[in-house]
Amino acid sequence: MAGRTSAQAALETRRSVLRAAADLASLEGLDSVTIGRLADRLGMSKAGVIGQFRSKEKLQLETVELVLEDFRTRVWLPVRHLDAGLPRLLAVCAAWVRYAADPGYSGGCLLTQVTYDYDGRTGSVHDRIAEGRARWREVLRHDIDAAVAAGELPPATDTPRVVYGLESLAAGITPARLLHGDDQADGWALHGMRTILGVPTAD
Repeated sequence: MAGRTSAQAALETRRSVLRAAADLASLEGLDSVTIGRLADRLGMSKAGVIGQFRSKEKLQLETVELVLEDFRTRVWLPVRHLDAGLPRLLAVCAAWVRYAADPGYSGGCLLTQVTYDYDGRTGSVHDRIAEGRARWREVLRHDIDAAVAAGELPPATDTPRVVYGLESLAAGITPARLLHGDDQADGWALHGMRTILGVPTAD
């Protein structure tokens, strides 16, 4: 029992460190996350933090994993049971906008932040972000193509263009809210997504 308790405590500590890292990264970027700053934030020793991850790169990668899992849990899991096609695509858009408007991090959507920080770089962190986003794009493409096949979207629908449009609208929510104070940005984004999909919206 003691061993199980110790393992659970270590897991909870690791999760706390990653949450603190994600919150700090949302404000100042992933490169700002250091062992020392996290130790100060959490009231831990540097040895206690570094013992969890061994290196800054490992810490960054696991922070990215946490953010990707949060996104999947809040955006995809609630709607994955729906039939592929336009109904699920619309549900995805609604969940995606809710997440982008309130992702649970002080500096807004961290997935957007790390994408901008690492899109022009090379290395393992860049590769993991690119992989995660590519998988999400594939989810969107699948439902768009299913909607076309079912006659819910026009046969001439340009799937890559639609994916790009949806991503761009979602990515614009955080800077619109935090930089410009646009408290209706999430509603505008959802309106834009529905417009791209050719679905009537109530103005």
